Amino acid sequence: MGSFQIAKVARGQNKINLIMMSSKLSFSNISTFIVAGFAILILFSSDAKSWAIQGLMSVGFFQPSLEEAPTITNNTSTEIELKDGTGKTIRLSELRGKVVFINFWATWCPPCLAEMPSISRLSEGLKENKNVVFLMVDVDSDYQKSKKFMDNKNFALPVYIPVSSISETLLDGTIPTTLIFDKEGNLVVKHIGAGNFSSKKVKEYLTKLSQ
Repeated sequence: MGSFQIAKVARGQNKINLIMMSSKLSFSNISTFIVAGFAILILFSSDAKSWAIQGLMSVGFFQPSLEEAPTITNNTSTEIELKDGTGKTIRLSELRGKVVFINFWATWCPPCLAEMPSISRLSEGLKENKNVVFLMVDVDSDYQKSKKFMDNKNFALPVYIPVSSISETLLDGTIPTTLIFDKEGNLVVKHIGAGNFSSKKVKEYLTKLSQ
């Protein structure tokens, strides 16, 4: 075989090697690129973060503990004053005799937005129970923005903004934070972080408290 033929064969082999390397890159690393791209998307996109958390909820993660906090009897540290869109104020103490579900949230908070559909389903499932009250409290006190979000998502959840200061016993600055008060005004559940509240267990728990 002449030198020209040897060189031609070598060039052909190099092409084959390059094709094989390209094939390995395409098939072995494509999953890595996808995962990396998804991680970057979650890092910078609130909607993507919310979507990812909802996906984890659908497979059983983020189940709220109904025994997460010891009962805190009602006192001045558990009093909250809130205001709705009409300017009407309401105090937690005025709701004595009802079970109160309070969620502190904000429209820019991905975990808050991720759990909102589950709270909406829970509220819808208990709408005939007049002894259970839902209060969605926007910590930014931007009622219009929060109400617009609820309307756009078709969530029939009442929006409030805080009027009084909120004790660290109830809110330490972390959102979302969800509180459940019994009919006597005692804090019986404090859940910090996203939670899937649409489970049968949560509905039954609230129903039992309201009886």
